[in-house]
Amino acid sequence: KKKEKIASKIAVMAEDLLKIQALRQEESGFTFAKDNELSIAFAGDFEYEETQDQHQAIIEVTKDMESPRIMDRLICGDVGYGKTEIAMRAAFKAVISGKQVLYLAPTTILTRQHYLNFKERFEKFGIRVELLSRLVDAKRQTDIIRDVKLGKVDVIIGTHRALSDEIEYLDLGLLIIDEEQRFGVIHKEKIKQIKQNIEVLTLSATPIPRTLQMSIMGIRSISLLET
Repeated sequence: KKKEKIASKIAVMAEDLLKIQALRQEESGFTFAKDNELSIAFAGDFEYEETQDQHQAIIEVTKDMESPRIMDRLICGDVGYGKTEIAMRAAFKAVISGKQVLYLAPTTILTRQHYLNFKERFEKFGIRVELLSRLVDAKRQTDIIRDVKLGKVDVIIGTHRALSDEIEYLDLGLLIIDEEQRFGVIHKEKIKQIKQNIEVLTLSATPIPRTLQMSIMGIRSISLLET
């Protein structure tokens, strides 16, 4: 009986995932602005030389974002292979196109690390980056949530706290999920249900079989960082 109950729930969840994905395939997404002088300046601020795989992945993400088709791309590469820089380029492109960005990471330590890295790179260009996690005191969180709703925050970096019902985004255009295997399926799909035409970029060193299978089937696009 327990097996039957679980199988039934899995079937419902699988159907929901396919419905969301099918809707995303059918709908037209937002066409982001082409790279400009600001984009070139931001790319030039990267302190390392891009690897060939990184360069190719950036081209693929750029192409996805500039097309009317909704992006759903997996960036797969080991720790230290440069996934975060690809995410930063995508986030910058979204912000200069007038959209907000949500970067989800599974732990408070990771979110703080990303927050400091993003803040250092983005604030030079007048872009506001904020952190939402239990490390941020309640009053500060209230102020951030208010400013997010007003569109005064460009990039929000947080744990699943950033997915709570009280947080309303003025114009969310890009969702970046870091190490998705450490999030629950419900958390990951919740934001897609709220905004089905949102662009999604997933970063992982060890993608879960579901994501990998969807990439192999062509439901999702994949970029590999092997060097």
